[in-house]
Amino acid sequence: MLKFLSKVKIEYNALDPRIASCMEFMAQCNSRKARESNPAFQVEVKRRTDEHPPQITVTFVNGVEQAFDATSTPAQSIRTMILEKGQTLETEQMFREAGESWPVIIPKEELSHPASGIKPRKAEEKKQ
Repeated sequence: MLKFLSKVKIEYNALDPRIASCMEFMAQCNSRKARESNPAFQVEVKRRTDEHPPQITVTFVNGVEQAFDATSTPAQSIRTMILEKGQTLETEQMFREAGESWPVIIPKEELSHPASGIKPRKAEEKKQ
């Protein structure tokens, strides 16, 4: 997960009972395995004393920031979203390295064509 990130900022008030997601995500970021996957990765922790809700802000390696409301978003959901975005970043990088444009734009008329190399299923196969 950390290989897609350059920085994580975790903000919470220690007296707020809704900090579970922040604590779990911070533990994931500080694990040995995670640290080894991206040694340049930075974790910034801001312990607040005001009523600001717990928040996790991630910065992807391409500079894009995304903030998550840690009161209503479990750490596992944040991790899943980071991995999905990371797959998109890897795909984009592969296209750019191959000299292809990004994003890939598929002409509308090609969307209605059947995929080549794939046989359409017969009606009796569909029923089973």
